[in-house]
Amino acid sequence: MNHQKVRLAPGLYFVATPIGTARDITLRALDILASADLIAAEDTRSLRRLMDIHAVPLDGRRIVSYHDHSGSGVRERLLAAVAAGQSVAYASEAGMPLIADPGYDLSRAASEAGFLVTVAPGASAVLSALTLAGLPTDAFFFAGFLPNARAARKVRLESLAAVPGTLVFYESPKRVAACLADMAEVLGAERPAAMCRELTKKFEEVRRDTLANLAQNLALSPVKGEIVLVVDRMRSQKIKTVDIETDLIAALGRMSVKDAADMVSDAHGIKRRVVYQMALKMGKDAT
Repeated sequence: MNHQKVRLAPGLYFVATPIGTARDITLRALDILASADLIAAEDTRSLRRLMDIHAVPLDGRRIVSYHDHSGSGVRERLLAAVAAGQSVAYASEAGMPLIADPGYDLSRAASEAGFLVTVAPGASAVLSALTLAGLPTDAFFFAGFLPNARAARKVRLESLAAVPGTLVFYESPKRVAACLADMAEVLGAERPAAMCRELTKKFEEVRRDTLANLAQNLALSPVKGEIVLVVDRMRSQKIKTVDIETDLIAALGRMSVKDAADMVSDAHGIKRRVVYQMALKMGKDAT
């Protein structure tokens, strides 16, 4: 038995559940599920099955269904339980609650009411895909699911094209080939990317290639399962110092160092201070 009953303070406890392999759940998450006065879940059958696997007894408790279509009545019931001094555990179907999953309205309402809101963190498809994609992880942007309609999808991609970080998306296997084709068109055919499928499951797969190649391969050979797409950030072309100096010489012939530095730095997208120092080294006095 990998859980124990613990005394929980009154409050709302978000519980991360496995995205694939059942043993990815944490011991703390099991303790909370074993101990909470009231349990709520996006999918009650899925959570009940997970609790059975790990021998977490319900002990007479019901699992309350709470999802995007539950309405305010269920939310008020959960909040009323906390107000009455009970501990409430909430789990979405897979991964971290609120990450492309229900729970935001519940979290906000509990926080605004001044209740304890905490989390037992765990598996996340976003972070797992970032770990496996072989792309930079110093900065990333999770964009969730893109629109179904192609025109709307391309508009959304255009708004993300210049984000200074790795992009992460969830996608359906039925749309993934079309989505990658639109990404290749909007973000760049040669932009590096990875398709991560069935993470932590038996048939886990990661394909790393350019957007164009991934789109072509998936169009020819469709896949099934849960999919995360990871796309590299936009890479600006390296600016040659000689090009900056050439533009500076031309600009300094008709304007002050300050104005020339402003114009050239804007034109090349680099810091004004760097350009200003280059101008000074070229023998011009600041004005």
